[in-house]
Amino acid sequence: MKKVINSPKAPKAIGPYSQAIEANGTLYISGQLPIDVNTGKFVEGGVKEQTEQCLKNIGYILEEAGYTFDNVVKSTCLLGDMSYFADMNEIYAKYYKTDCPARAAFAVKALPMGAMVEIETIAVK
Repeated sequence: MKKVINSPKAPKAIGPYSQAIEANGTLYISGQLPIDVNTGKFVEGGVKEQTEQCLKNIGYILEEAGYTFDNVVKSTCLLGDMSYFADMNEIYAKYYKTDCPARAAFAVKALPMGAMVEIETIAVK
């Protein structure tokens, strides 16, 4: 059975998709941009600040669905440029200290709204 998950603490979807879908004990979180829900805009700063906001948004959605970062099994990190990798990785490591999830990181040509980073997540109970 499929359940749509929406957290009021995370930004609303900017297109025809859900923040997350839970199905059969697995939570699929759409790619999160570094949008601060209070302002509706990207957080100020660079890659580190954007990564932090993406992960905060993921945390809000995990919490809304009754999951934690410990339940995350896979992350996909999309970067506007591969030179952002080290800064993204530094912040990412604050959220995953042990039993880290599987992960892929890609540089892409462009991200929505000119973001430097976007992160999608899969978690399992």
